[in-house]
Amino acid sequence: MQSFRLYGKYLKIHFLSGLQYKGWFLMTIQVLFVVITDPIGILFLFSRFGQIGVWSVEKVILIYALAVTSFGLAESFVRGLDIFPWQMIRTGNFDRLLLRPCPLLLQAAGSSFHIHRLSRSFGGLVAAIWCLRLQEVEPTLLNALVITLALCGGFLTYTGVFILTSGLAFFTIRSLDWIYIFTNASYQVAKCPFDYVPRLLRNVFTFFMPMLVVSYYPAAAVCGWGQPYWKGLLALPAGLTFALFAVSIWRIGVRHYQSTGS
Repeated sequence: MQSFRLYGKYLKIHFLSGLQYKGWFLMTIQVLFVVITDPIGILFLFSRFGQIGVWSVEKVILIYALAVTSFGLAESFVRGLDIFPWQMIRTGNFDRLLLRPCPLLLQAAGSSFHIHRLSRSFGGLVAAIWCLRLQEVEPTLLNALVITLALCGGFLTYTGVFILTSGLAFFTIRSLDWIYIFTNASYQVAKCPFDYVPRLLRNVFTFFMPMLVVSYYPAAAVCGWGQPYWKGLLALPAGLTFALFAVSIWRIGVRHYQSTGS
């Protein structure tokens, strides 16, 4: 509990310092604008050709919105892990973390927080609610639970990606470019209707990084797309499992760390 209070203090300090920058509101609007305009190609495609099989625009946007919201939450609250390879490993600043009697992972995660990143989550959540209303999904307790667990599982999944990136950086000194397939590129896959996602990508984003487990299956469960509710409830355990796997890689990296600072 003390560690979580410390983490909360980290976020509070970064939040208040971010408010000191007079342009923070414009940066927030900028990120929100990107979130809104990112799926505009999908809207144009569906407006021109109509439905693609059984897939309507609100179905695709719903899956995309759940993925973007989860990514935005992880990007906001564990931002320090996203920039860890540059901020800590290459500069040798990780040595300072080793001297403090606090959990290393918590210190790394709370080392940075950008207030404007929250607008990504806000935009995604609004889009998800809009799509759920268009499909007349009943606001039952079970549906609310499935969507909530989907966002929690998605947060853990993307947090796991950032932890995995940081863990690998102990060996490579810098971040690996291919790892971003599982961050920004992964939620772009959600723009493609599930039935038309190549089998290889579908397997990767289901059984390795469970991005589809935390976006497609919960959406399909609450909207009645032929998937049972138990699959929608897998989001949280799937995200937790992936995050624990990433933590194990992080711990191996810490044991093999050699200072790169002066």
